[in-house]
Amino acid sequence: MKKRYLLASLILLSFFSLFIGVKDLSPVDLFQLTEDQREILLISRMPRLISIVIAGMSMSILGLIMQQLSRNKFVSPTTAGTMDSARLGVLVSLVIFSSASMLEKMVVAFIFALAGTFIFMKILEKIKFKDAVFIPLVGLMFGNIISSITTFFAYKYDMIQSIGTWLHGDFSMILKGRYELLYISIPLLIIAYLFADRFTIAGMGEEFSANLGLNYRQVVNIGLTIVALVSTSVLLTVGMLPFLGLIIPNIVTIFRGDHVKKNLGHTALLGAVFVLVCDILGRIIIFPYEISIGLTVGVIGSAVFLYLLIRSRTHET
Repeated sequence: MKKRYLLASLILLSFFSLFIGVKDLSPVDLFQLTEDQREILLISRMPRLISIVIAGMSMSILGLIMQQLSRNKFVSPTTAGTMDSARLGVLVSLVIFSSASMLEKMVVAFIFALAGTFIFMKILEKIKFKDAVFIPLVGLMFGNIISSITTFFAYKYDMIQSIGTWLHGDFSMILKGRYELLYISIPLLIIAYLFADRFTIAGMGEEFSANLGLNYRQVVNIGLTIVALVSTSVLLTVGMLPFLGLIIPNIVTIFRGDHVKKNLGHTALLGAVFVLVCDILGRIIIFPYEISIGLTVGVIGSAVFLYLLIRSRTHET
């Protein structure tokens, strides 16, 4: 879990990723690119690589923030209803504002994602039986309720196919001009780094934070706003990446403890490496066809999630 090894792995995998695809392109070709090869590299391969790295880093860091603020290792944007709420917002924007731009869709989806996240946090405050496994199950049930509402209205307005495209993560359609919304994540992640120490303190509870002079509610609100906005940008650009924000922070904290600021770099790098590995596997398993990133991340992520659950129960007993 050393940062230099993660960075080296990221660079190596990124270089390898650029040369995987139906169109033949090798490292040797970089010295004498044809016009078609240059277009493939600049319009498709590079944007795809950039979106993979940003999405992987973003969702992993969001999971780390949510786990710290909720004080539960099994909470993430996909297990707290955040992504499901954002998808409901996308449907609302499609129904009410049929000609809405991508930015307008993002604003509506962000409002719904933020509202859903705050509702989940309020539910946590009301729950007395705060078992480590019970909390994410509540979040999954909450997310499924929102997802059911989304599906109902999608059927009603004959938009089930349109809304289905936001469900599965997929990098195959990433092209120049269709991924730049992800750049919104970069300044927000910088803000998250600046507030990392505050998130660490807030994760110790409201009373402890107040004793140290920290405005607990303000810090939590800033953290949840970052989570909702970044989750929305990833959903609109890539789609849902299940379990990513859940498993990566857990793996990092197992090796490095619970200090948010010290773990941000490792979490970001490991998240990007993990998504790159899943994307490369999806592109080579049934080459020249491709398995969506949502499926590969979901299968591998769910296996790791089950392991973490079993590991948690074993340590408790």
